[in-house]
Amino acid sequence: MEKHFTKIFTDESRKLLHEFEEMIASHSKALWNYCKYITGSPWDGEDLYQDTIIKSFGMAPQRWHEITDKKNYLFRIATNAWIDQCRKRKREIGILDDIQTPSIAFSDHLLLEEILLSLESNLTPKQTAAFLLIDVFHFSAEEVAGIVKSTPGGVYSAVQRARKKIASLDFSKSEIYAGTNSAQKETIQAYLQAFNEGNLDKMLRLYSDQAQYEAFLGFQEYSKDEMRNGSLIYGLPGHTAVEKILWGKPVIIVLAATDEGLKIHDIQSQEIENGKIVSHQSYFFRKEFILAAAHELGIQAQLDKPKW
Repeated sequence: MEKHFTKIFTDESRKLLHEFEEMIASHSKALWNYCKYITGSPWDGEDLYQDTIIKSFGMAPQRWHEITDKKNYLFRIATNAWIDQCRKRKREIGILDDIQTPSIAFSDHLLLEEILLSLESNLTPKQTAAFLLIDVFHFSAEEVAGIVKSTPGGVYSAVQRARKKIASLDFSKSEIYAGTNSAQKETIQAYLQAFNEGNLDKMLRLYSDQAQYEAFLGFQEYSKDEMRNGSLIYGLPGHTAVEKILWGKPVIIVLAATDEGLKIHDIQSQEIENGKIVSHQSYFFRKEFILAAAHELGIQAQLDKPKW
């Protein structure tokens, strides 16, 4: 009886999450970009985006009133989640003082990607949020005041100070290659070979028995047996896997052959200890992430996929 209830609960929860994601779909791209800019990293932004979706879905039943402004609701939760993370890291959050500041024009050249990704390291979390919400995502000062827990006057003055500081900074875009050691490289090369050969047994031998497989916002599996009897029950898909550097991090790009050529089907990363894969992450279900990665890598994304 308990097992039957658990299955029903899990199935219904998945269905509701899927419906929730469809409900907010028109804001998902803007939300992903906001998370990327406020954290200063596509990788950290993706983590914050996932956290925001899970929290916004889970907190919806606690709302006394119906969620009529979905964009405000999502951006508020993303902002609060990021500020909470900064507090845990003992970062100074900042206060938006209501001080008259001379207006600084926000010129188009400041909208460059590298400028926006540099905000997090040059402004306080609250200043960064206020600046992005006003100048990039076009919320009103009254809306932003509610999101960052300040006043409209505080928001206005914070944005003006942020503009002035940004205009005075010398930005440069740099990426640090997060390399792997020789033992890890050997495991990854063995994984690529097994995957491209379509040899499931050979590939699974590279995993620890307790390996965790997470397809973000899709599913989780907590052992090699669960993988074999779950997501991999029908074997490998017959696609091509290659190693690439994406935003400074080594990843595996899974390419599907289509009538229009090879397209990104999945993006994967692994954690390796003692020669075994102990954690496997898949971005198969993460549309916004894969589209941004496709743009970065200059490879088309495969759009005809489940849940897309």
